Amino acid sequence: MPSALPAEEATDRLDVRLAAGDDEVAAAQALRYRVFYEEMGAHPTAITRSLRRDVDDFDAVCDHLLVIDRTRGTGAEGVVGTYRLMRRSVGERFGRFYTAGEYDISAILSTGCRFMELGRSCVDAGYRNGATMKKLWDGIAAYVFEHDVELMFGCASLPGTDPDQVAGHLSYLYHHHLAPEALRPRALPGLYIDMNRRAREALDPRRALAELPPLIKGYLRLGGFVGDGAVIDHQFNTTDICVLVKTDLITAKYRSHYGRTVRDAGSEG
Repeated sequence: MPSALPAEEATDRLDVRLAAGDDEVAAAQALRYRVFYEEMGAHPTAITRSLRRDVDDFDAVCDHLLVIDRTRGTGAEGVVGTYRLMRRSVGERFGRFYTAGEYDISAILSTGCRFMELGRSCVDAGYRNGATMKKLWDGIAAYVFEHDVELMFGCASLPGTDPDQVAGHLSYLYHHHLAPEALRPRALPGLYIDMNRRAREALDPRRALAELPPLIKGYLRLGGFVGDGAVIDHQFNTTDICVLVKTDLITAKYRSHYGRTVRDAGSEG
């Protein structure tokens, strides 16, 4: 694995775009396998183990956002980060959403808003820095802007399958970031794990926020919420929460940057 790159060098080397073919999707799946199964201890199925790729039925219908290091190659060989995206219209044609396997998302569906489900986010070990995450978020912002997405949601993970080991995380999220009831997903019966494991006054909110995984922190900084209840995912060796983010801030930041870029380009011409 390459060592982490300085932010300036990484920014110059990295591109972000959607996968353009099956080989690039396969590269994203291989990266997911390395991160989820080899690093994080997920339990592969026989097919997953034989392919050495993390695969499921959703891969065929989703868009796959890629971060590519051009020095490794401009195609599949350069994939160092990925996110899986599925718009509402695509999921409805497909007939299901991944999150619905863990959460009741009927409140989201009933809004009629333009949403997308996102998940399967991972980054190669040598590229886990701010520059790579910024590229992923730039790609998400462009996708949200292009498709006029109003809401994003999906499952995010805390490490391990013992909720008591992440009780501080779960309690902080429950007390400070619970989604409005009109939008709030709820873990399915039989899977529901109570997130309210410590009293609100027993928590140090600043410390609790600082100790959250970077991806979840990123969602919260964009005004994100969480659903009610955690779910233990034994296959992936994680404790899952459902995260929702209204895209107002993302769209505003992207529109501001896009407008500035256009103005700057015009002034140079």
